Amino acid sequence: MQGMGGFFVAAITPFDSDGRFNPDALHKLMDKTIAQGAAGFLIGGSSAECPMLSHEERMQGLEAAAGYSGRQGTKLIASVASISTQEALEYARAAKALGYDAMISTVPYYYKFGMKNIARYFAALREAVDLPLFLYNFPGNTGVELDIYDPDIRAMLTDGTIAGVKQTSLNLHQMERIRSLNPELVIYGGFDEVYIGARMLGADGAIGSTFNFTLPLFTKLEAAYAAHDIPLAQALQRRANDIMEALVSCSLFPSIKHIMKVQGIDCGACRAPFPTLTDEQKAFIERVVAANL
Repeated sequence: MQGMGGFFVAAITPFDSDGRFNPDALHKLMDKTIAQGAAGFLIGGSSAECPMLSHEERMQGLEAAAGYSGRQGTKLIASVASISTQEALEYARAAKALGYDAMISTVPYYYKFGMKNIARYFAALREAVDLPLFLYNFPGNTGVELDIYDPDIRAMLTDGTIAGVKQTSLNLHQMERIRSLNPELVIYGGFDEVYIGARMLGADGAIGSTFNFTLPLFTKLEAAYAAHDIPLAQALQRRANDIMEALVSCSLFPSIKHIMKVQGIDCGACRAPFPTLTDEQKAFIERVVAANL
């Protein structure tokens, strides 16, 4: 897992004017964010509108990122999440064949599987595909609170099944307890709003939605943290949070795509039922980003 720390961009899925996947825009996004300090990319995750993509579109996204001209200079993590173990295995095998550095999955959601069956899902992925596997812990969206004191989950986190965790939760105490349980895990903060808190409690880096355009701000934040300049780090985190608050108030992913268009990379619209931003919302987001980025 060497070189898997730092900032990973949770890449959005760019669409063209007809709503089809746009690989050229994805490559432009990768060019831009690598130049701004991205260590790698999560492809096909929540920011990519994963549940709204067809099986074919998810495969197209994995293939497009793997075919990026600067592939050797970056790290790629493939989202293989699915309610179905069989479908998750299809994505995992594709990621392995395409040369991805790791794969990641949320817990299988909707049916509220118990901890034992969640552990079996991850074990099946890891046993079938020789690729480091990350747990994407996102209870706010999956509706599943992971019980890290359950024996099957504790075994999963300590027996080599899991290489790391993306903690997309404000529960940083749980993240610290996972780190304490297995110091060998690579831990990513998943909520940009608490980046500095996650770092102070042992996170190796972060995978963020806003990193599609906020990396100049977060690289300054990390530099302040590394220099032990806590007042500056706090001030920069507040600026990041002002941006995030504005984006969320207008709908996060449509807002990110709007800023990407303003910055010169047209990634199209988000799929319905995500809303279309009003002119007032667009102007508001632009003002907040300009004031804080």
